[in-house]
Amino acid sequence: MRVFTTIYIILLVYIIAALVFWGISLQKQNEQLFEQQVIVLNNLVDSKKYPEAYNEQLAKLEKKRVSHIKQYIGEGATFLIVILIGAVVVYTSFVRRIKLSRQQNNFMLSVTHELKSPIAAMKLNLQTLERHQLNEEKRNELLERCINEANRLNDLCNNMLFASQLEGRQYKATKELFDLSELVEDAVEDYASRYPRPFAQEIIPGCKITGDKVMLRMAVNNLLENAVKYTPSDKPIMITLDTKNNNAVLSIIDQGPGIPDNEKKNVFNKFYRVGNEESRKAKGTGLGLYLTNKVVLQHKGRITIKNNTPSGSIFEICLPG
Repeated sequence: MRVFTTIYIILLVYIIAALVFWGISLQKQNEQLFEQQVIVLNNLVDSKKYPEAYNEQLAKLEKKRVSHIKQYIGEGATFLIVILIGAVVVYTSFVRRIKLSRQQNNFMLSVTHELKSPIAAMKLNLQTLERHQLNEEKRNELLERCINEANRLNDLCNNMLFASQLEGRQYKATKELFDLSELVEDAVEDYASRYPRPFAQEIIPGCKITGDKVMLRMAVNNLLENAVKYTPSDKPIMITLDTKNNNAVLSIIDQGPGIPDNEKKNVFNKFYRVGNEESRKAKGTGLGLYLTNKVVLQHKGRITIKNNTPSGSIFEICLPG
């Protein structure tokens, strides 16, 4: 990136210097042409005998000279502006492409881990069931782990498929009146059964909204998954649902490390994840919050991130009723 930037600046300076050089050359030619025309005028018209005619012709030549100067300056300035605009567009496009390439590389690294991890866990559990004679309780425990890993793998595949459908504008959202309270309660119950950790909830009953139930369930799942990843297993995750000004307000409160203020907007970008893929502990694909934001915006709502005290983040979704 530094090499490209250096070469790019050198080329840009060279182009601008060449433009200035040609501008100066044209101006010199213009001055030489003016001087030659004055010489010709002196040979054709005697300034002492016919001063009025001489001054009139000289004024025309001077006007033409000034006109050429203005033309050179105007065309040169226009060309320079076009070059600078093009340079900015090319550079920002290249930087954006490099950034996207890095994010996609991180995505491939993370999605490979995310796919291999549940598959390896299921394989290990199934091999244990196959090779050992276990009691009923242990068998049920291993089977439950397999189901949990399969659910995790299913969520990942759903996110990837949904992201692809959104990009290709293939997904058609449906609108139906449904109970958001029941949807959130079902999602929390599902995650509480999958992860042995404390969940606390304050959900008002009968909160109904109109929207796509599948999309909103995916958005809630992604926020719960995010909270599970970053909250220590001995600390509770808080889920609240209330109504305010005819809007449904859902908050999912974790006790993780939190998100720096300068990163809060970036986490909703596709493939974006805080930190480097090799150094961060919590794994993911960078699609969850991106899709959640897309879903909320499609429902004409808004999602915000607030700081939790003493640590962690509060993801708040506000949806019109």
